[in-house]
This record gives sequence, C-alpha cells and structure tokens, in this order.
Amino acid sequence: MSYQRFVALGDSCTEGLDDPHPSGGQYRGWADFVAGRLALDDPTFRYANLGVRGRRLDQIVAEQMPTAAELNPDLIALFGGGNDVMSRGWNPRAVAGRVENAIRMATELAPTVVVFTLSDISHRMPMGWRMRPRLEALNNAIREAAISHRALLVDLWPDQAAKDSRYFGSDRLHLSESGHRKLAAHVLSSLGVSFDQSWLHPLPGTPSRAGWRADARWLCQEVLPVAVTRTRNRLIGRSPGDGCLPKRPELLPVRVDEVDAWARGTA
Repeated sequence: MSYQRFVALGDSCTEGLDDPHPSGGQYRGWADFVAGRLALDDPTFRYANLGVRGRRLDQIVAEQMPTAAELNPDLIALFGGGNDVMSRGWNPRAVAGRVENAIRMATELAPTVVVFTLSDISHRMPMGWRMRPRLEALNNAIREAAISHRALLVDLWPDQAAKDSRYFGSDRLHLSESGHRKLAAHVLSSLGVSFDQSWLHPLPGTPSRAGWRADARWLCQEVLPVAVTRTRNRLIGRSPGDGCLPKRPELLPVRVDEVDAWARGTA
C-alpha cells in the first residue's frame, strides 16, 4: 500500500530526541526515517511532524489532534505516554483513559494508525525498577486500545535492544540515531514496507557496562538538572515543552536531499 499523507504525533521521541540532524538546527528521528522511505514509493508523498517534547497524552490530543484533522492524513503514527508515566500524581485509570481517547481519535482521523508500547527502562538506570509497574500499566492500556480500535502495534517491550545503552542518548531515555533507525524499521515492518534490514541488526561489539562513576555522572548531569527544571516549571505553572513548536507543522513534500539524509541505504 502506498501512503501519501503521513502525520507523526507525540512527544520528544516523535520530535527526534536524541538524534541531532547532521546539518544542525533540529532533531531527526524515526519519523523522518520512515518518511524518507515512504517518499521513495510515491512522488506525491507529504509528511508532517507535530511532536513536541514533554507532551502528555492529554496535551497531544488537545494540541495536535485538531491540526492532524485538518491535514487529512492517510497514515498516523502516535508515540506518547512516557511523560504520563513520569508525571506526579500518577493514576493508572486516568492514563488508561487518555490512551483510549488518543488512539480512538487517531483511528477516526486516518485509515492506518501505528502506535507503540514503551521499552523497559529498568535495565538502563539505577532504581529504574520503580518505574516498571507504571510502564506495564501503560503498555497494557496501549495494547488493549490498539486491539479495540484496530491500530497497528509496534510492541517495544520485549525488544532486547533496550538493554544496550548504545541505542540511547546520554540521558538513557531518548533514542540515539541507531535507536531511531531501529524504531523506524519496526514501523516500516508493521506497514509491510521493505527497508534496509541492517537497521535491525544488533550493533557490533559488546556494550560497556555502566559502573557507579557513570551512574553518578548521569545523576548529576542528566537527572538533577531535569528535576530542578521540572520543579521550577511547576512553581510558575509551566509544562515541559511550553514554547516549543512542531518542527514540521505542515504536510510538505520530502526533498531529494532529505531522502538521502533520512533513508540512506534503504532497499
């Protein structure tokens, strides 16, 4: 099946963190890689990316769904839920309701919708096991909603790549370039579209194990600054991502140089 209007919705992962674009200025990420591949099949293909860092599912629905409706997509990919998991006042029933609402609305807007579970972060960071029950509850809600609304599911929970730190950036949460390419491969596979199989190959060599010094450096350089910023934002009534705009808010054609940058090596 050929797709002509692809809209990516979600949070920082959809925006492309932590895969800086080689030309600078913004992030790239899995949705760009998917768009680069799909553009090879149809010269009329158009792509929009409405993802904004820090957005919870309810914010994605309020801020991105109306724009997506105006774009009349035939393919939507929705990646969200991570910020709900990390938010204060976690309530599994409330989050399950947000999941149901978001996936239902997406399937009402496009005939093909791809959604994702989250990978298991408990292997990558100290005390990560404390987040595992929240992740499991979120993923169960995503699986149920995907079945109910006939969305395509990319289930990242069993992916062993989550144990390899090289697929992730310095904060151990956002994907690196290799992680985004692997995720793009999963999306293309779910759509039945051919792609460069090397994107799914394990990275060569053995990942180094993080010791206590690396954990301490991660805590000081990555965790504490984010905690301070989130606390300050709560005090002044701001949400993460406020002031950030989508990197590609309109359906635009994918240029030849973008295809080369995004889908290099694609079969």
